[in-house]
Amino acid sequence: MLRLKLIYASVALAGACSAVRAQTVMALPEASQRAVVGQRIGLTDITITYHRPMVGGRKVWDGLVPYGQVWRAGANENTTIEFSTPVMVEGKPLAKGIYGLHMLPTADSWTVIFSKVYTAWGSFSYDQAEDALRVTVKPQPSENHEALTYDFDTPKPGSVIVKLEWEKLAVPFEVSANESEATLSSLRQELRSGKQYAWEGFAEAANYCLTNKVSLEEGLAWANKSIAVEERFENLILKADLSKALNRATDSSAAREKAMGMGNATQIYFYARGLQAQKEPAQAMEIFRVVMKRFPDNWLAHMAAMRLASASGDFTTALKEGKIVQGMDIPAAQKANVVNLMQRLEKNDDINK
Repeated sequence: MLRLKLIYASVALAGACSAVRAQTVMALPEASQRAVVGQRIGLTDITITYHRPMVGGRKVWDGLVPYGQVWRAGANENTTIEFSTPVMVEGKPLAKGIYGLHMLPTADSWTVIFSKVYTAWGSFSYDQAEDALRVTVKPQPSENHEALTYDFDTPKPGSVIVKLEWEKLAVPFEVSANESEATLSSLRQELRSGKQYAWEGFAEAANYCLTNKVSLEEGLAWANKSIAVEERFENLILKADLSKALNRATDSSAAREKAMGMGNATQIYFYARGLQAQKEPAQAMEIFRVVMKRFPDNWLAHMAAMRLASASGDFTTALKEGKIVQGMDIPAAQKANVVNLMQRLEKNDDINK
Protein backbone atom coordinates (compact mmCIF):
# COMPACT_ATOMS: atom_id res chain seq x y z
CA MET A 1 0.00 0.00 0.00
CA LEU A 2 2.83 2.38 0.86
CA ARG A 3 4.44 1.62 -2.49
CA LEU A 4 1.20 2.41 -4.33
CA LYS A 5 0.91 5.74 -2.50
CA LEU A 6 4.48 6.60 -3.52
CA ILE A 7 3.70 5.76 -7.16
CA TYR A 8 0.57 7.95 -7.10
CA ALA A 9 2.53 10.78 -5.51
CA SER A 10 5.21 10.48 -8.18
CA VAL A 11 2.62 10.61 -10.97
CA ALA A 12 0.96 13.64 -9.40
CA LEU A 13 4.31 15.40 -9.03
CA ALA A 14 5.22 14.66 -12.66
CA GLY A 15 1.88 16.04 -13.80
CA ALA A 16 2.37 19.16 -11.70
CA CYS A 17 5.85 19.68 -13.13
CA SER A 18 4.49 19.24 -16.66
CA ALA A 19 1.83 21.86 -16.00
CA VAL A 20 4.42 24.25 -14.60
CA ARG A 21 6.52 23.79 -17.74
CA ALA A 22 3.47 24.50 -19.91
CA GLN A 23 2.26 27.56 -18.02
CA THR A 24 4.83 29.23 -15.81
CA VAL A 25 4.08 31.57 -12.94
CA MET A 26 7.34 33.47 -13.42
CA ALA A 27 8.38 35.35 -16.55
CA LEU A 28 10.68 32.95 -18.39
CA PRO A 29 11.71 32.52 -22.05
CA GLU A 30 9.12 30.60 -24.05
CA ALA A 31 9.75 28.04 -26.79
CA SER A 32 6.85 29.51 -28.78
CA GLN A 33 7.77 33.19 -28.81
CA ARG A 34 5.25 35.97 -28.46
CA ALA A 35 4.61 38.20 -31.49
CA VAL A 36 2.42 41.18 -32.31
CA VAL A 37 1.49 42.22 -35.85
CA GLY A 38 -0.76 45.00 -37.05
CA GLN A 39 -2.28 46.64 -40.10
CA ARG A 40 -4.27 49.81 -40.66
CA ILE A 41 -7.00 49.98 -43.29
CA GLY A 42 -8.41 53.47 -43.61
CA LEU A 43 -8.49 54.50 -39.95
CA THR A 44 -9.17 50.98 -38.63
CA ASP A 45 -6.31 49.29 -36.77
CA ILE A 46 -6.11 45.49 -36.70
CA THR A 47 -3.77 44.00 -34.08
CA ILE A 48 -3.00 40.29 -33.64
CA THR A 49 -1.12 39.04 -30.59
CA TYR A 50 -0.03 35.40 -30.66
CA HIS A 51 2.68 32.87 -29.85
CA ARG A 52 4.68 31.21 -32.64
CA PRO A 53 5.10 27.44 -32.37
CA MET A 54 7.70 25.77 -34.61
CA VAL A 55 7.11 22.77 -36.87
CA GLY A 56 10.20 21.03 -35.48
CA GLY A 57 9.85 18.00 -37.73
CA ARG A 58 6.38 17.19 -36.42
CA LYS A 59 3.25 16.39 -38.40
CA VAL A 60 1.22 19.57 -37.97
CA TRP A 61 -2.13 19.18 -39.72
CA ASP A 62 -4.31 16.40 -38.35
CA GLY A 63 -1.39 15.62 -36.07
CA LEU A 64 -0.19 18.32 -33.71
CA VAL A 65 -3.36 20.23 -34.74
CA PRO A 66 -6.14 17.61 -34.94
CA TYR A 67 -8.91 18.03 -37.49
CA GLY A 68 -12.37 18.53 -36.06
CA GLN A 69 -11.18 20.14 -32.81
CA VAL A 70 -11.13 23.83 -31.85
CA TRP A 71 -7.53 25.08 -31.87
CA ARG A 72 -6.03 28.18 -30.28
CA ALA A 73 -4.58 29.34 -33.65
CA GLY A 74 -1.15 29.70 -32.06
CA ALA A 75 0.41 28.54 -28.81
CA ASN A 76 0.13 29.27 -25.08
CA GLU A 77 -2.50 31.91 -24.17
CA ASN A 78 -5.38 32.90 -26.43
CA THR A 79 -4.38 34.28 -29.78
CA THR A 80 -6.16 37.64 -29.78
CA ILE A 81 -7.29 39.94 -32.56
CA GLU A 82 -8.37 43.53 -31.94
CA PHE A 83 -10.31 45.91 -34.18
CA SER A 84 -10.39 49.63 -33.39
CA THR A 85 -13.66 50.16 -35.29
CA PRO A 86 -16.54 47.92 -36.36
CA VAL A 87 -15.53 45.67 -39.28
CA MET A 88 -16.83 43.03 -41.66
CA VAL A 89 -15.15 39.62 -41.61
CA GLU A 90 -15.85 37.65 -44.77
CA GLY A 91 -18.82 39.96 -45.28
CA LYS A 92 -20.26 39.47 -41.79
CA PRO A 93 -20.41 42.31 -39.22
CA LEU A 94 -18.25 42.29 -36.10
CA ALA A 95 -18.19 45.03 -33.45
CA LYS A 96 -14.97 46.77 -32.51
CA GLY A 97 -13.09 45.17 -29.62
CA ILE A 98 -10.68 42.38 -28.66
CA TYR A 99 -11.52 38.77 -29.43
CA GLY A 100 -10.02 35.37 -28.72
CA LEU A 101 -9.11 33.93 -32.12
CA HIS A 102 -9.73 30.21 -32.50
CA MET A 103 -9.94 27.96 -35.53
CA LEU A 104 -11.70 24.67 -36.26
CA PRO A 105 -9.73 22.93 -39.03
CA THR A 106 -10.81 20.15 -41.36
CA ALA A 107 -9.18 18.82 -44.50
CA ASP A 108 -11.35 20.93 -46.83
CA SER A 109 -12.51 23.99 -44.87
CA TRP A 110 -11.75 25.91 -41.71
CA THR A 111 -14.03 27.74 -39.32
CA VAL A 112 -12.49 30.97 -38.01
CA ILE A 113 -13.96 31.80 -34.59
CA PHE A 114 -14.01 35.17 -32.81
CA SER A 115 -14.74 34.58 -29.12
CA LYS A 116 -15.88 37.27 -26.70
CA VAL A 117 -13.49 35.71 -24.17
CA TYR A 118 -9.88 36.60 -24.98
CA THR A 119 -8.10 36.01 -21.65
CA ALA A 120 -8.19 32.21 -21.58
CA TRP A 121 -5.28 29.80 -21.84
CA GLY A 122 -5.46 28.29 -25.29
CA SER A 123 -8.75 26.72 -26.36
CA PHE A 124 -9.11 24.36 -23.40
CA SER A 125 -11.98 26.33 -21.84
CA TYR A 126 -13.46 27.47 -25.16
CA ASP A 127 -17.27 27.66 -25.15
CA GLN A 128 -19.21 28.11 -28.40
CA ALA A 129 -21.88 30.03 -26.50
CA GLU A 130 -19.34 32.84 -26.13
CA ASP A 131 -18.79 33.23 -29.89
CA ALA A 132 -19.17 36.70 -31.35
CA LEU A 133 -18.79 35.41 -34.92
CA ARG A 134 -17.91 32.34 -36.97
CA VAL A 135 -16.93 32.34 -40.65
CA THR A 136 -15.93 29.48 -42.93
CA VAL A 137 -12.93 29.79 -45.27
CA LYS A 138 -10.86 27.57 -47.56
CA PRO A 139 -7.24 26.72 -46.69
CA GLN A 140 -4.60 27.26 -49.37
CA PRO A 141 -1.19 25.79 -50.18
CA SER A 142 1.65 28.03 -49.00
CA GLU A 143 5.41 28.31 -48.99
CA ASN A 144 6.91 26.54 -46.00
CA HIS A 145 6.83 28.48 -42.72
CA GLU A 146 8.77 26.82 -39.91
CA ALA A 147 7.27 29.22 -37.37
CA LEU A 148 3.56 30.00 -37.30
CA THR A 149 3.02 33.43 -38.84
CA TYR A 150 0.20 35.94 -39.24
CA ASP A 151 0.43 38.26 -42.21
CA PHE A 152 -1.65 40.88 -44.04
CA ASP A 153 -2.02 40.49 -47.82
CA THR A 154 -3.52 42.64 -50.57
CA PRO A 155 -4.10 45.78 -48.48
CA LYS A 156 -6.67 48.15 -50.01
CA PRO A 157 -8.13 51.43 -48.71
CA GLY A 158 -10.98 49.55 -47.03
CA SER A 159 -9.93 45.90 -46.76
CA VAL A 160 -7.11 43.42 -46.20
CA ILE A 161 -6.62 39.66 -46.22
CA VAL A 162 -5.46 38.28 -42.87
CA LYS A 163 -3.48 35.04 -43.24
CA LEU A 164 -2.39 32.39 -40.80
CA GLU A 165 0.60 30.59 -42.37
CA TRP A 166 2.29 27.54 -40.91
CA GLU A 167 4.11 24.59 -42.40
CA LYS A 168 2.83 24.55 -46.02
CA LEU A 169 -0.68 25.80 -45.37
CA ALA A 170 -2.29 29.25 -45.35
CA VAL A 171 -5.71 30.15 -43.91
CA PRO A 172 -6.97 33.50 -45.26
CA PHE A 173 -9.93 35.60 -44.18
CA GLU A 174 -10.93 39.05 -45.40
CA VAL A 175 -11.42 41.97 -43.03
CA SER A 176 -13.06 45.10 -44.39
CA ALA A 177 -14.13 48.38 -42.83
CA ASN A 178 -16.45 51.19 -43.83
CA GLU A 179 -13.55 53.55 -44.46
CA SER A 180 -15.61 56.68 -45.02
CA GLU A 181 -17.82 56.20 -41.95
CA ALA A 182 -14.79 55.45 -39.75
CA THR A 183 -13.03 58.55 -41.08
CA LEU A 184 -16.06 60.78 -40.63
CA SER A 185 -16.51 59.52 -37.09
CA SER A 186 -12.86 60.27 -36.37
CA LEU A 187 -13.11 63.74 -37.92
CA ARG A 188 -16.17 64.56 -35.80
CA GLN A 189 -14.29 63.62 -32.65
CA GLU A 190 -11.14 65.53 -33.66
CA LEU A 191 -13.15 68.66 -34.40
CA ARG A 192 -14.42 68.70 -30.82
CA SER A 193 -10.84 69.16 -29.61
CA GLY A 194 -8.64 72.24 -29.83
CA LYS A 195 -8.52 71.75 -33.60
CA GLN A 196 -11.91 73.44 -33.84
CA TYR A 197 -10.24 76.80 -33.21
CA ALA A 198 -8.10 76.73 -36.37
CA TRP A 199 -9.44 77.08 -39.91
CA GLU A 200 -7.29 74.23 -41.24
CA GLY A 201 -9.04 71.42 -39.33
CA PHE A 202 -12.52 72.21 -40.62
CA ALA A 203 -11.09 72.78 -44.11
CA GLU A 204 -9.34 69.40 -44.17
CA ALA A 205 -12.53 67.68 -43.02
CA ALA A 206 -14.55 69.50 -45.68
CA ASN A 207 -12.01 68.57 -48.34
CA TYR A 208 -12.24 64.90 -47.32
CA CYS A 209 -15.99 65.00 -47.95
CA LEU A 210 -15.54 66.74 -51.30
CA THR A 211 -12.75 64.46 -52.52
CA ASN A 212 -14.52 61.25 -51.51
CA LYS A 213 -18.03 62.48 -52.38
CA VAL A 214 -19.42 61.56 -48.97
CA SER A 215 -21.54 63.51 -46.48
CA LEU A 216 -21.49 66.63 -48.68
CA GLU A 217 -23.90 68.57 -46.46
CA GLU A 218 -21.65 67.97 -43.46
CA GLY A 219 -18.64 68.93 -45.58
CA LEU A 220 -20.31 72.22 -46.52
CA ALA A 221 -21.08 72.90 -42.86
CA TRP A 222 -17.41 72.29 -42.03
CA ALA A 223 -16.32 74.64 -44.84
CA ASN A 224 -18.59 77.35 -43.40
CA LYS A 225 -17.12 76.81 -39.94
CA SER A 226 -13.62 77.12 -41.37
CA ILE A 227 -14.61 80.42 -43.01
CA ALA A 228 -16.08 81.62 -39.73
CA VAL A 229 -12.73 81.02 -38.00
CA GLU A 230 -10.72 82.71 -40.77
CA GLU A 231 -11.94 83.55 -44.25
CA ARG A 232 -9.36 82.43 -46.81
CA PHE A 233 -9.07 81.55 -50.49
CA GLU A 234 -8.81 77.86 -49.64
CA ASN A 235 -12.01 77.53 -47.61
CA LEU A 236 -14.00 79.77 -49.93
CA ILE A 237 -13.04 77.53 -52.85
CA LEU A 238 -14.07 74.50 -50.78
CA LYS A 239 -17.44 76.10 -50.17
CA ALA A 240 -17.78 76.85 -53.89
CA ASP A 241 -16.95 73.30 -54.91
CA LEU A 242 -19.14 71.69 -52.25
CA SER A 243 -22.05 73.96 -53.18
CA LYS A 244 -21.57 72.99 -56.82
CA ALA A 245 -21.58 69.29 -55.87
CA LEU A 246 -24.88 69.93 -54.05
CA ASN A 247 -26.31 71.67 -57.17
CA ARG A 248 -26.41 75.08 -55.51
CA ALA A 249 -25.11 77.11 -58.43
CA THR A 250 -25.80 80.57 -56.98
CA ASP A 251 -23.98 79.85 -53.72
CA SER A 252 -21.12 78.23 -55.62
CA SER A 253 -20.64 81.23 -57.94
CA ALA A 254 -20.73 83.71 -55.06
CA ALA A 255 -18.13 81.81 -53.02
CA ARG A 256 -15.85 81.29 -56.04
CA GLU A 257 -16.04 84.97 -57.04
CA LYS A 258 -15.11 86.02 -53.53
CA ALA A 259 -12.21 83.57 -53.49
CA MET A 260 -10.92 84.83 -56.83
CA GLY A 261 -10.94 88.36 -55.43
CA MET A 262 -8.70 87.49 -52.49
CA GLY A 263 -6.49 84.72 -53.93
CA ASN A 264 -2.90 85.31 -55.08
CA ALA A 265 -1.48 84.20 -58.42
CA THR A 266 -0.12 80.93 -57.09
CA GLN A 267 -3.35 79.94 -55.35
CA ILE A 268 -5.54 80.72 -58.36
CA TYR A 269 -3.25 79.18 -60.99
CA PHE A 270 -2.84 75.90 -59.11
CA TYR A 271 -6.54 75.79 -58.37
CA ALA A 272 -7.02 75.78 -62.15
CA ARG A 273 -4.46 72.98 -62.43
CA GLY A 274 -6.45 71.04 -59.86
CA LEU A 275 -9.58 71.49 -61.95
CA GLN A 276 -7.71 70.01 -64.91
CA ALA A 277 -6.78 66.99 -62.80
CA GLN A 278 -10.48 66.64 -61.94
CA LYS A 279 -11.34 66.58 -65.66
CA GLU A 280 -12.99 70.00 -65.68
CA PRO A 281 -11.10 71.68 -68.56
CA ALA A 282 -13.62 74.42 -69.36
CA GLN A 283 -13.67 75.73 -65.80
CA ALA A 284 -9.86 75.46 -65.61
CA MET A 285 -9.49 77.66 -68.72
CA GLU A 286 -11.84 80.20 -67.19
CA ILE A 287 -9.64 80.38 -64.09
CA PHE A 288 -6.45 80.69 -66.19
CA ARG A 289 -8.02 83.81 -67.75
CA VAL A 290 -8.52 85.22 -64.24
CA VAL A 291 -4.79 84.74 -63.56
CA MET A 292 -3.88 86.58 -66.80
CA LYS A 293 -6.21 89.47 -66.02
CA ARG A 294 -5.34 89.97 -62.36
CA PHE A 295 -1.61 89.25 -62.44
CA PRO A 296 -0.35 90.24 -65.92
CA ASP A 297 3.27 90.69 -64.78
CA ASN A 298 3.50 87.42 -62.87
CA TRP A 299 5.23 84.46 -64.51
CA LEU A 300 2.15 82.36 -63.79
CA ALA A 301 0.09 84.67 -66.01
CA HIS A 302 2.33 83.66 -68.93
CA MET A 303 2.04 80.01 -67.88
CA ALA A 304 -1.74 80.44 -67.99
CA ALA A 305 -1.50 82.10 -71.41
CA MET A 306 0.68 79.22 -72.62
CA ARG A 307 -1.92 76.68 -71.53
CA LEU A 308 -4.79 78.64 -73.06
CA ALA A 309 -2.98 78.93 -76.41
CA SER A 310 -2.07 75.24 -76.35
CA ALA A 311 -5.69 74.28 -75.65
CA SER A 312 -6.81 76.21 -78.76
CA GLY A 313 -4.11 74.62 -80.93
CA ASP A 314 -2.06 77.83 -81.23
CA PHE A 315 1.30 76.26 -80.48
CA THR A 316 3.26 79.21 -81.90
CA THR A 317 1.77 81.60 -79.33
CA ALA A 318 2.14 78.98 -76.61
CA LEU A 319 5.87 78.67 -77.38
CA LYS A 320 6.28 82.47 -77.26
CA GLU A 321 4.65 82.57 -73.83
CA GLY A 322 6.91 79.73 -72.70
CA LYS A 323 10.03 81.61 -73.79
CA ILE A 324 8.85 84.64 -71.80
CA VAL A 325 8.53 82.41 -68.74
CA GLN A 326 12.04 81.04 -69.26
CA GLY A 327 13.40 84.58 -69.26
CA MET A 328 11.78 85.40 -65.92
CA ASP A 329 12.83 84.72 -62.35
CA ILE A 330 10.86 81.54 -61.63
CA PRO A 331 11.18 78.98 -58.83
CA ALA A 332 14.04 76.56 -59.47
CA ALA A 333 11.70 73.61 -59.04
CA GLN A 334 9.63 74.82 -62.02
CA LYS A 335 12.47 75.27 -64.53
CA ALA A 336 12.67 71.61 -65.56
CA ASN A 337 8.86 71.51 -65.85
CA VAL A 338 8.85 74.49 -68.24
CA VAL A 339 11.57 72.86 -70.38
CA ASN A 340 9.45 69.70 -70.61
CA LEU A 341 6.36 71.71 -71.58
CA MET A 342 8.30 73.56 -74.29
CA GLN A 343 9.51 70.27 -75.76
CA ARG A 344 5.94 69.04 -75.97
CA LEU A 345 4.75 72.27 -77.61
CA GLU A 346 7.47 71.96 -80.26
CA LYS A 347 5.84 68.63 -81.20
CA ASN A 348 2.38 70.29 -81.32
CA ASP A 349 1.40 68.28 -78.27
CA ASP A 350 -1.28 69.95 -76.15
CA ILE A 351 0.29 70.41 -72.69
CA ASN A 352 -3.13 70.32 -71.03
CA LYS A 353 -3.56 66.62 -71.71
